[in-house]
Order: sequence, then C-alpha cells, then structure tokens
Amino acid sequence: MDFVQGLDPSKLVLFGAAFSFFLSGFSAPPYNLPIFLFGIYAQENAEAFVSLQAFTALLGASVFYDVIWMIRNEQNGFIKLLTVLLLLVKLPTILAFGLAARQRGAQFGLGIRGSDINGPTVWAMPGGFTSGRDGYQNVDDEPPVHQPRATAPPPPAHPAPTQAAPGAYQTV
Repeated sequence: MDFVQGLDPSKLVLFGAAFSFFLSGFSAPPYNLPIFLFGIYAQENAEAFVSLQAFTALLGASVFYDVIWMIRNEQNGFIKLLTVLLLLVKLPTILAFGLAARQRGAQFGLGIRGSDINGPTVWAMPGGFTSGRDGYQNVDDEPPVHQPRATAPPPPAHPAPTQAAPGAYQTV
C-alpha cells in the first residue's frame, strides 16, 4: 500500500496518454487514447469523484480488452511489446486512481452500505415532501378521520352601516 501512495496519478496518466498517442499511429487498440484523455480530465477535476471512479473502471475494463485485442489482431513484434508495456503501465495507474478516488470520498463496489439499498439522497421532493412516510400515505393505510368543522354563522342580511374614519379606505 505504501507503494501505491508514493505514485503520482497525474504523471502516470500523462505518461499513459502520451504513450497511447504514440501507439495510435500503429496497429494498436484505438480506445486507449480517449480513456487516458478522460483520465487527465478526471484527475484535474477535483470536485467530481464520480469521474475518478468512471476512469478507474474504464481503465480496468480496458486491461481485459487489451488482452483480447492482442490475441485477435496481428501486430509487429516491437509494437506488441509497446502495447504490453502500456498494459503494464495501466496496472499502477488503476491502483493510484483508486486510492485517489477513495481519498476524495468515492466508494467502490455495488454502492450498497448495510441495509441502505437506495443510496444517499441527492435531492428532495419539492413541496415539503421528504423521504420516508412523513409526507406520503400508503394505499393500505386507513385514511385519516376528519372531524366535522363548525360552520360560521351566516352573515346578516342587511349589515348595519358603519361610519368610516376620514381619509380611511372604504370597502364596497
């Protein structure tokens, strides 16, 4: 773990982007350059740890696809060696970005924490509705019983004339 903490994610992703840019001129996997360019963005964007998670996941999946790509496609021996070196650079990059994402507050896995399947609440319903049962009524619940309200007495048929104060507003 100390080895991973000593790695600089920005230098790793810049090296990976430059190396994959060089390899894009030859018969090499075409998806490496866009993934590493996204990694540069994800590393620079300090607020969004979701992009770090996405980059780490994409880079991890690309390792699997690199192996498949090298098996299915013909390459020059030197270019194949460089592609394997890029594959080996991806492994510490995945570890360094995984650690950086955890330090920024990201959680890896299925996102299930204990019995909380819904995950964290990022927004609230307008109109004062909150999560839980406070603002909602289930179909099975009995409706609340309303007490009949006392009605106000009807207004008199002919109201008594009132004197308005001088300069006051009058109602019609």
